[in-house]
Amino acid sequence: MGRKSITGGVMPAGPSRIQFDFRIEGRRFRPTLPWIPNETNLRRARAILARIKAQIAAGTFCFADEFPRYKGLSRLAPPFRARTCGEVFDAFLRHEEARLARGDLAAVTVISHRRILDRLWRPNLGALPLIGVTYSMLVQIADAYPVNKKTYNNAISTLRRAFEFGYLDYPEKHNHAAALRCARRGKKDRPRIDPFSIQDAEIFIAALHQDWGAAYAHYDELRFFTGLRPSEEIALVVTDYDAAHGVLSITKARVNGIDQDVTKTGEDRRLGGGRRGSGYRRHPGGDEPHRPCHRHRGASAWRNACR
Repeated sequence: MGRKSITGGVMPAGPSRIQFDFRIEGRRFRPTLPWIPNETNLRRARAILARIKAQIAAGTFCFADEFPRYKGLSRLAPPFRARTCGEVFDAFLRHEEARLARGDLAAVTVISHRRILDRLWRPNLGALPLIGVTYSMLVQIADAYPVNKKTYNNAISTLRRAFEFGYLDYPEKHNHAAALRCARRGKKDRPRIDPFSIQDAEIFIAALHQDWGAAYAHYDELRFFTGLRPSEEIALVVTDYDAAHGVLSITKARVNGIDQDVTKTGEDRRLGGGRRGSGYRRHPGGDEPHRPCHRHRGASAWRNACR
């Protein structure tokens, strides 16, 4: 009969490490963690060992999640190997696709997250274990990304969401991606609004008629004098226009070829009267307002675009 352990499977391993002792499928493991073996840390280690044994019994234990610097980690079978960042990214995107199917997420969001992960983060982190990624590694990758502030912020936001999803399986571990900060965007970082003048619009529409024909010209004329987003205009159908009351309903959008039943802001709009903008347009270079637009120009543009 073997000797019964009096240490609870946890013991000091020198002045600065604590050793764990457990078995998996009959094989004995004695990994260590760099903790000073004082009473507090030993008590904490015993609690962790109890959880490890429960996970082993349930078949959910992942060796590298608890001991990412174990020397023999590469020789362990897959059940004991830590999930890589690439595997976490795949699971995160599958979850977003499920949310998309339920109508809980916009298609453009899923497409954007997939593109960012595949272009930036997967090539740099895909093969690394999730819990082995350090803050300095993330900062180095982000700092080497030569893009403007908006694109940089999108990249940081996407990674934080993916890592937050992955670390839900490890609530006791520290998620270093949560400390990444987006770039500050002030007023000077936003492009100056520089709308077309009425005269510019007329010249542009005339050129479209000449170079591309009436169909293209009417399509852009409608956008000039209603202020529709491209995604909203391309989703319009004939029944969206109430000819009897002169009202155009904006209730949906199409992004990357995918129809959505809401607009970008999630708010439906009704455009009535067909005015160009608000009736007056100011020239971008001065305070002199243009003359009022013809009241029914937007409505006529819509009728022409439907032909």
